[in-house]
Amino acid sequence: MASLSLINRVKYSSFLYNAYFHIGSIGVRLMRLFVRKDKSLIVFSSFGGRKYDDSPKCIYEEMLRDHRFDKYRIVWAFMNPDAHDIPRGDKVKLDTWAYYKTLLKARVWITNSTMERGLSFKGDSIFYYNSWHGTPIKLMGGDIREGNQSFGTKEKRCPYDVFCAQSEYDSDIFKRSFHVPDRAMKIIGLPRNDELINNAGEERKNRIKAQLGIPNDKRVILYAPTFREYSKDENLNCVIAPPIHLKRWKESLGHKFVLIFRAHYEVVKVMNVVSDEFVKDVSAYPSLNDLMIVSDVLISDYSSMFFDYSVMRKPMLCFAYDYDKYAKERGMYFDIREWLPNADNEDDLIKLIRDTDTTKECVATKKFQENFVTEYGSASKKSLDIIYDAIK
Repeated sequence: MASLSLINRVKYSSFLYNAYFHIGSIGVRLMRLFVRKDKSLIVFSSFGGRKYDDSPKCIYEEMLRDHRFDKYRIVWAFMNPDAHDIPRGDKVKLDTWAYYKTLLKARVWITNSTMERGLSFKGDSIFYYNSWHGTPIKLMGGDIREGNQSFGTKEKRCPYDVFCAQSEYDSDIFKRSFHVPDRAMKIIGLPRNDELINNAGEERKNRIKAQLGIPNDKRVILYAPTFREYSKDENLNCVIAPPIHLKRWKESLGHKFVLIFRAHYEVVKVMNVVSDEFVKDVSAYPSLNDLMIVSDVLISDYSSMFFDYSVMRKPMLCFAYDYDKYAKERGMYFDIREWLPNADNEDDLIKLIRDTDTTKECVATKKFQENFVTEYGSASKKSLDIIYDAIK
């Protein structure tokens, strides 16, 4: 498989991506002429093959419990298949001939991002289910301004048969920015959030604390900043440098809190957080839901995690230290600072944390959730009903 550096160079070079899109799309479509369809084959992928998690994992594990799918063959696509264990089914390596052959044979594709790797070759016989990976604060798809450095596909049609949303808010955005037709939009929630409601009790919370080495008497801060695609290193990897000094956090908050730090996968390799009794670098921890469940307060900036976390009604704080620059460079659908307690410098943020009651339902979070997340809690089962009705 091509290196991430090469992939990034193709993604962010208009000339290279234009050539890749047209030549690659034609090539895979020609392959389609020689591949026999398998009506019992379902292919899964999460975050472009990086992980075994998120909504595709939730749909898959619900599928394993649903006898309607006992006779279906399941394949997961990964960048590194050997790094992932799955309970049932086969694995295929991303960006190989076997990968494209498997996709062309399949009856169903299930993902939270894309299966076509920036190309366009889906046939009409394939049922394409996209749960997506979050409700947007920042501009997406066709709404991204010209000249922005975010990746934008040349695909003009909507290849999806189903696209999930959590409310009319994100449904309206997806229909416009990704050209999703009304018939494909399903406001059922995101499958990954089901367990935040149904499996988030104290027993699980204490078990996660034990796994992470967090004392039961400490409150947990989850800090999860998003990436800045307009700031890249020499290999075109995104970089971020939040203006924080963890020693100050420890001195001010360490008697009461533990900080778990979750960097976005785009920047995890360039972050350098040293874990100790106060701060835990959980960027590589496999379950984001575990981290949301175990935490008592979320700090982020422009991340879609706010929407997911809100269903638990726990406090959420916005550390928007570079709001004006981010809004200018990336573009925003709304000003997140108008909805949540916020700070634009470290001193004010630390004070905000100290003054926040993390033991009670948060009024600001409840208002946020009721406006932006109207459907949640049963999306996995609803997804399987939709898929089965389409392919039975």
